[in-house]
Amino acid sequence: MNLNLTNTRQAASIASGGISSQAIYDNFLELIEELNIQGDCLDFGAGIGNLTQLLQSLDCFNSITAADIMQRPVGIDDSIKWISWDLNESLNIPSQQFDVIVSAEVIEHLENPRATLREWFRLLRPNGIIIFSTPNNESWRALIALVLQGHFVLFSDTCYPAHITALLRKDIRRILGEAGFSEPTFVFTNLGGIPKLPQFQWQQISGRLFKGLRYSDNLLTLAYKP
Repeated sequence: MNLNLTNTRQAASIASGGISSQAIYDNFLELIEELNIQGDCLDFGAGIGNLTQLLQSLDCFNSITAADIMQRPVGIDDSIKWISWDLNESLNIPSQQFDVIVSAEVIEHLENPRATLREWFRLLRPNGIIIFSTPNNESWRALIALVLQGHFVLFSDTCYPAHITALLRKDIRRILGEAGFSEPTFVFTNLGGIPKLPQFQWQQISGRLFKGLRYSDNLLTLAYKP
């Protein structure tokens, strides 16, 4: 591995903070409980382990493995297996190890989403499920930024080099299909900032009537491996 490239990727990881929002984590937990997902779980891009520990608290998985370029966080439960690895590269573990892969706000940090989806397909057992989230680049906030500034709102210079890969739903459908996954289901976080005033949310001014595609800063994707 090129040392400069490794250092760049590690710097990008540090810039991200290794965390996402509690609202996004809650969406993952709700889906897992709603779909009664069980078995062996991989948290792909676990960061500092916040979602990993929430997954463990559900007490529905046989095992939980976490993978990230960051080192194992201090204090994480010994029952959780931690893999320190550059997620731009294929994990050095056998195929078909997991029943579910979750990945919160990770794919936009990686260089090749097609390679990532192929890796998830390899790691999942038949009938396994992936759930991943990423910025929603079809919200009003994202589209207005694209028109006025020439980039999606969560891919500005202030988000670089952490956010490097912007995806639309069409892109996600295509790469999932190419990797062999089922037609995806999209779930919106129903939490979105107003353009130029992100400290205020659409949901606050509308009594939570504004929701879905145009009013969510993030989306979750679910798909199955046949």
